[in-house]
Amino acid sequence: MNGLTRRHLLAAMATACAIAPLPGQAAAPPLRIGIIGSGKVGSTLGGLWVKAGYQVMFSARTLGNAQDLAKSLGPLASAGTPRQAVDFGDVVLLAVPYYAIPTLGPQLNPGLKGKILLDATNPFAFRDGAIAATAARDGAGATTQRYFPDARVVRGFNSLDMSAIRAQAHRPPPLMAVPIAGDDPTAVKTVVTLAQAAGLDPVVTGNLASSLQYQPGHKGFELQDSAAALKAALHIQ
Repeated sequence: MNGLTRRHLLAAMATACAIAPLPGQAAAPPLRIGIIGSGKVGSTLGGLWVKAGYQVMFSARTLGNAQDLAKSLGPLASAGTPRQAVDFGDVVLLAVPYYAIPTLGPQLNPGLKGKILLDATNPFAFRDGAIAATAARDGAGATTQRYFPDARVVRGFNSLDMSAIRAQAHRPPPLMAVPIAGDDPTAVKTVVTLAQAAGLDPVVTGNLASSLQYQPGHKGFELQDSAAALKAALHIQ
């Protein structure tokens, strides 16, 4: 057994030991994921999580679209309204155009109290109007948190094109890196686990404000490379 193979085997054994419950201890129930938006972002990430064994509820402006998507993914996938997806999920993925956030915030924030809101949105001036200018100035992370004050917002999966994720998820090492940022360490750790389940290599950049480094117009945006390359580009030790 060569050194590289042995290291991979030891890493796998360590992961298995960390996940497996102790004798007599019940396994923790898997996280349930609610998704707001069933377009390219929601369908790509939700599909990867369903394949990894997570229960996922999709929602969309038209319930029929979410139902069709859920049906195509099998019994772990379901469909509902955005509010039902919020109630369902331990983690809620926000995968909508950024201009929808000021409307969705007052509607969904009450149901998100204490929950993880994984923000995969991006503000674009040509599409999103005044809210894009605010997010460009203050950072998308801080802006999203302002509209969902009761949620534990984590920014992630916004920096990569979904076609790249579909093509590169679970590729041979080095895996494609995905930057993640948030103010709540437990919430960030949960999203790190979801990134790994999706076949990507999570790189924590720091607090929520640090996510400015990988939103549109900044060097980490659409950087499709390894964790080492991403850390070098963002000057992360």
